[in-house]
Amino acid sequence: MSKSHEDIHLSTTMQHLVVLLPVLNEALGLDWVLKRLPNDALKSMGFSVSVLVMDGHSTDQTSAVAAEHGVHFLEQQGHGKGSAIRHGFREALNMGANVVVMLDADGTYAPAEMTKLIARLDRYDVVIGDRLSGEIAPTAMTRMNFVGNHLLTWFATAIYGVPTKDVCSGYWAFSQRSIETLILNSVSFEIEAEMYANMVHQSISFGYRPISYGPRIGEAKLGSTADGWKILRKLVTRRILPEPTL
Repeated sequence: MSKSHEDIHLSTTMQHLVVLLPVLNEALGLDWVLKRLPNDALKSMGFSVSVLVMDGHSTDQTSAVAAEHGVHFLEQQGHGKGSAIRHGFREALNMGANVVVMLDADGTYAPAEMTKLIARLDRYDVVIGDRLSGEIAPTAMTRMNFVGNHLLTWFATAIYGVPTKDVCSGYWAFSQRSIETLILNSVSFEIEAEMYANMVHQSISFGYRPISYGPRIGEAKLGSTADGWKILRKLVTRRILPEPTL
């Protein structure tokens, strides 16, 4: 039986993918990431691609780099990575995103590997890049951060009863439905832990894909001890109070 015109139209419609990049003084890292986006591979997978840079009020040349590459650039509401991501989710939905890929624009995550995460969205609503089961470059993570990531991941699994392989990963792929469902109020680096907790609470299906993790470009912004306690506190808080007061 031949396809109707409607069937042909539906089978050839491109989905809209928004690459969400939260940044704060990441001119060098942002340039590195934008030059390595797998645009041809994403197009072959059926996606039209937009890049949304959510800027945390940078004082370096981050805005100039974004302008040079011709990507969407917005100053975030408030301060902190969590605020940037929550604002970015709203903007991505306004842009008509069917899929959103979030990664740090500091050179630690390989842009080409987003295709591996996206490919698993046929099975899950959210797919998370798993650094701890992947290949970590020798200088990419301090010993304290390595141990801290494993401890927080173990703790999250223990108190929620739903396995997580890397609760602090910054590389995620989301379906439109999952972003519309998530309820978040994190301001800073505890945002990934809160997303995990809320996915468990909201029964959002999620899976993992091992990824590589490299040394960052530029100065680190994550404070090992202070931010580790914020992440731990967020995990405990969301276990007691599953939905935040917005």
